[in-house]
Amino acid sequence: MSELTPELLLHAYASGVFPMAESRVDDRLFWVDPDERGIIPLDGLHISRSLRKTFRKKPFEVRCNSAFRAVMEECAAEAEDREETWINSEILRLYSALNEMGFSHSIECWQNGQLVGGLYGVSLGGAFFGESMFSRVTDASKIALIHLVARLRLSGYTLLDAQFMTDHLKRLGAIEIPRSQYREKLQSALSQPCTFYSDVVTPELEREFDWLLSQSRTQTS
Repeated sequence: MSELTPELLLHAYASGVFPMAESRVDDRLFWVDPDERGIIPLDGLHISRSLRKTFRKKPFEVRCNSAFRAVMEECAAEAEDREETWINSEILRLYSALNEMGFSHSIECWQNGQLVGGLYGVSLGGAFFGESMFSRVTDASKIALIHLVARLRLSGYTLLDAQFMTDHLKRLGAIEIPRSQYREKLQSALSQPCTFYSDVVTPELEREFDWLLSQSRTQTS
């Protein structure tokens, strides 16, 4: 897969598969097509009471696509909760190219001029494929996820692919669906002509934030 191009990568996503590496020091990539796919329903994000309070305090400056490569590098770096990651130099090259082409995006949390959290993923039609997230300050990646879901909803997206289910994502509202059901949702989403909303916060986006926070009040904190 050393000659994998951004165009072939997009074709793979549209077919329901995505690449990974064994480790960040292994240049080889392999295709992944899980039997069970993790997704986050765009009307089912779980936001705890404490996170709602933090979000309303606006502790971070949230930007889109201002430091895409830096977000990827932070996601690839070692952290207290992970000693190794799957993001290697080939992944960095390919997704950086997709960002330049307008097909991948980052949401970044900044504090005192420092990048302290964020996430990135790939956008195709009305589907967004979340790749990875990181946090150097409490709740930074979760607040980036709230921004992502609000922006996807505002833009008319119908699918947020989380790839694999984890306990962390489950607490945020992720569910698992069979491959066949995922493929149906994917094909439907790909037919939607959506444009990722990467502008500054507007009244329309604020209304999406309010809806997400209000619908989560019944969730366990």
